[in-house]
Amino acid sequence: MGNQQSPVKGKSGKKALKIPRKRWTRDDTELFLLSVPTLVWYLLFTYLPMFGVIIAFKVYKLAPGGHGFLYNLLHSEWAGINNFKYFFTSNSFTMLLRNTILYNIAFIIISASVAVGGALMLSSMRNKRGSKVYQTMMFLPYFMSWVVVSYFVYALLTPERGYLNGIITALGGEKIMWYQEPKYWPFILVFLNTWKGMGYGMVIYLASITGIDPSLYEAAVMDGATKAQQARHITIPSIKPVFVMMLILDCGKIFNSDFGLFYQVTGGIPQSLYTTTSTFDTYIYNAIQSTAPIGQTAAANFFQAICSCATILFANWVVSKIDNENRII
Repeated sequence: MGNQQSPVKGKSGKKALKIPRKRWTRDDTELFLLSVPTLVWYLLFTYLPMFGVIIAFKVYKLAPGGHGFLYNLLHSEWAGINNFKYFFTSNSFTMLLRNTILYNIAFIIISASVAVGGALMLSSMRNKRGSKVYQTMMFLPYFMSWVVVSYFVYALLTPERGYLNGIITALGGEKIMWYQEPKYWPFILVFLNTWKGMGYGMVIYLASITGIDPSLYEAAVMDGATKAQQARHITIPSIKPVFVMMLILDCGKIFNSDFGLFYQVTGGIPQSLYTTTSTFDTYIYNAIQSTAPIGQTAAANFFQAICSCATILFANWVVSKIDNENRII
């Protein structure tokens, strides 16, 4: 915005410091018009649906007379926090909380390490054409749907004609019933999540590495620094702000899980894998498909949202205490 300065007189009658006065300009109008579609989208699809949060505090029932959803919602009885009590005291809550948090911690640590390490290796390659080819190949799985990935996994693990069982039996071993053995699935899920997302993470860090001033590396080479020393003293400190930002955003997802990974890849979470691969998202989906009251399902989802907001604020607070320059809020 443009500024107009007007003098302010003090008690002595002399002119004091000029206070800038803001004025709406044509640039502000153009920027506002550009932001209107995004603003409308957020209002319609993000903030307006938040009214439905009150379902978590209601005993939702259909009122006689064929009324609409809004009428039924407003005229349903209040349940207070009973829906939350039912969710917290259920037999599955501790298991769901454990699985969701531990899987996400493993995802964050391993995925971040692989993405940073891959970005450092690709940026150090002298053959830039080869680097582009490797980058494209690693980025390709990110665009694949979990439904497609689940078919590949099934082709590998199916007990009858799976490729892995074929290799095992060819080497003299016995077939493994993969979909009935829970002990293998934490490793399978962590591997698939890392494989599918490492290309996206590497692109982010590669973009940050590209923005580093080349003269820093030239000075390091003249001083006799090795590739490892350059990465340690130049590259890693330069991508630190991006790494911290991604870490804070990932902490906001620690109470959520990728539904496609846990539900599609496991084949709908069979009973044999229930205690190992179930998370809050799969629990909510199964509850919606069952006859469970919608208020209890909404309470579980609302609990996720509150915890996600709290974790991202807590992570940002911790970062502000350690390195205030890299906080995002």
